[in-house]
Amino acid sequence: MGDLIEHGQLFIGGTPVDPAGTETIEVVSPHTERVIGRVPHASRADVDRAVAAARTAFDEGPWPRMSLDERIEVVTRIKDAIAVRHEELARIISSQNGSPYSWSVLAQALGAMMVWDSAITVARGAVHEERRDGCLGPLLVRREPVGVVAAVVPWNVPQFVAAAKLAPALLAGCAVVLKPSPETPLDSYVLAEILTEAGVPEGVVSILPADREVSEYLVGHPGVDKVSFTGSVAAGKRVMEVAARHLTRVTLELGGKSAAVILPDADLAAAVAGIVPNAWMNNGQACVAQTRILAPRAHYDEIAERLTAAASALAVGDPLDPATQIGPLVTRRQRQRSLDYIALGQREGAKVLAGGGRPAGHKTGWYVEPTLFGDVTNSMRIAREEIFGPVICLLPYGDEEEAARIADDSDYGLSGSVWTADPARGVAFARRIRTGTYSVNTFSLDMLGPFGGYKNSGLGREFGPEGYAAYLEHKMIHLPQGWDGEPV
Repeated sequence: MGDLIEHGQLFIGGTPVDPAGTETIEVVSPHTERVIGRVPHASRADVDRAVAAARTAFDEGPWPRMSLDERIEVVTRIKDAIAVRHEELARIISSQNGSPYSWSVLAQALGAMMVWDSAITVARGAVHEERRDGCLGPLLVRREPVGVVAAVVPWNVPQFVAAAKLAPALLAGCAVVLKPSPETPLDSYVLAEILTEAGVPEGVVSILPADREVSEYLVGHPGVDKVSFTGSVAAGKRVMEVAARHLTRVTLELGGKSAAVILPDADLAAAVAGIVPNAWMNNGQACVAQTRILAPRAHYDEIAERLTAAASALAVGDPLDPATQIGPLVTRRQRQRSLDYIALGQREGAKVLAGGGRPAGHKTGWYVEPTLFGDVTNSMRIAREEIFGPVICLLPYGDEEEAARIADDSDYGLSGSVWTADPARGVAFARRIRTGTYSVNTFSLDMLGPFGGYKNSGLGREFGPEGYAAYLEHKMIHLPQGWDGEPV
């Protein structure tokens, strides 16, 4: 991207409006370290305006009172417009956060389109009202929209996560205040254009780029009925604490330290080929990344050799170059975090098998080499803490029982995979692991199934019927005998 992208207004209640304050957010390229964009920084007053608009739209407006088919028509137009503008979105996101462009096309943009599409499928198949026979008489059970939603999204996959919250919320009939990360606000302006052109009614969606302080004000706002947050464990705990003041419902999608387990009978070449792109995905800045790789001791040396070669071969460079596989980290702070963990791992006694520092030839940009540690034990901090950078741990194990114990010995439980020549053995292993999403001989995140985590990886689920249900309240109506109406 060449020219500076500047926006002088905020998107509040579906309309571009002047911000209440004068503070701005400067978006810095992680590749060039130069300012590439500037947008208003939303203030508490802007939050008040956005929540008031959402409250009016939900309490009095047409959106929650439309039929589901009418809302699906609008959401379908949103999905179609994202598909049309996916390359534009991918370029903006790669420029903001350093995602390799090829990954941005598939995951950041087309992935977001798939989230919108899957949410439509789920909503169409949902039962919103049903009759039941109660123990004291006939019942009518309804699912109604939860109300005003505060959706807080991170910088690593901004459109994908925004879609995970916006799509089910809008289809359910909710109004939404979307809070993008200050590192990646530029793509949200494209989304605002798409929402307007799709015909989302006045007041239903606002988009407020802001920092943590304003985010906290939003999630603690008494006019908000539900918070959907994606981010770190520490921030998630704070969100839960603040939301509890008003008993605001929360969905939290937090961190991960997921284990890819290679069983002794696995095809090692296929396993390594399948694990590598999902270990270093998005420059390691992905909550579901397979950041711990468990290798049987009998094959440890061969697996280490294969992984070292694969990591060393990953192409590091300009995120907008289609050949790039590893781009820069989103901020100078994130780069230093990874470098600090690399130094820590060496002090802990782990061995750097690949990478281990800043790549040669990149005098500017927040780059870290794709790094592989060997001789890692699960007690080391590099194996227990989410680094959120291109730093992967290889851990040896003895038998399958030990592999399962190591995989489960984590404060997190978000994702994972197992690799084996026997699919039935793999499924049996998957059933043992306390994690929310698991793959056998592959890695996948299916938007028609529930996504979320055990333990510190969060509360609730996104995607699938379970994620849609998070934006609905349940109402029970006791019916008089002889009522012959039909559920709607």
